[in-house]
Amino acid sequence: MTPPETGFPAFEDRIMAAVLGVLGMRRGPRTRRDPLPVVTLSWAQSASGAIAREDGTPLLLSGPESMTLTHRLRAAHDAILVGIQTVLNDDPLLSVRLLPSPPPPPQPQPAVLDSHLRFPPGARLLARQDRKPWIFHSEASGEKADALQERGARLFRVSRGPGGLDLYEVLQSLGAAGISSLMVEGGGRVLRAFMSAGFAEQVVVTVSPSTVHGMPGPDLPGLVESLTEAYGADSVTWGTLNP
Repeated sequence: MTPPETGFPAFEDRIMAAVLGVLGMRRGPRTRRDPLPVVTLSWAQSASGAIAREDGTPLLLSGPESMTLTHRLRAAHDAILVGIQTVLNDDPLLSVRLLPSPPPPPQPQPAVLDSHLRFPPGARLLARQDRKPWIFHSEASGEKADALQERGARLFRVSRGPGGLDLYEVLQSLGAAGISSLMVEGGGRVLRAFMSAGFAEQVVVTVSPSTVHGMPGPDLPGLVESLTEAYGADSVTWGTLNP
């Protein structure tokens, strides 16, 4: 049954209410004592745990119902972040497209972790007219940086951390730029890094009935609170993580 308040199915609203509850507890301007955005990790995987093919190219895993949820989640966050490998493999737009309009849905700020500035000049993110990407890197200024900035990208130079960029500095920079909530969509290495560093408050995981094998996603950690709903043929689990 579709509730009149949102126009979306009740099972979808229950997941969204849980996500928004966590975001709402931390809404408002960041302060020195609370400088970091709320982080939601979100990914889709096959029943066998694969999030991409062995070569890193994308798998079409989510059904139409869970894809709509993903776009509602994007619209609920101030920014959406992926690693550079996702940009190289998928060439994503990181935009909200599957929601009814008018009015036009809110668009999160796209952000990319790109230690060595491998961001391709032909990426679709640079062609967006509404929001140009924010790119986090650790390189000295040079021709690559200048070329990306000329295309409208905003660059943030941060320190190196274990296995990549210093995620605390990344989150601090996002908070200082006015970002209160961040959705991290991948890839697997980036999701694991946020999880192991303890920077994520909640997860939303779509599990497809497909048994295709490939690049494994993160192991779902123990959840403090959880909710699982059927979305068409898919199963979606929301949960909060230990701080």
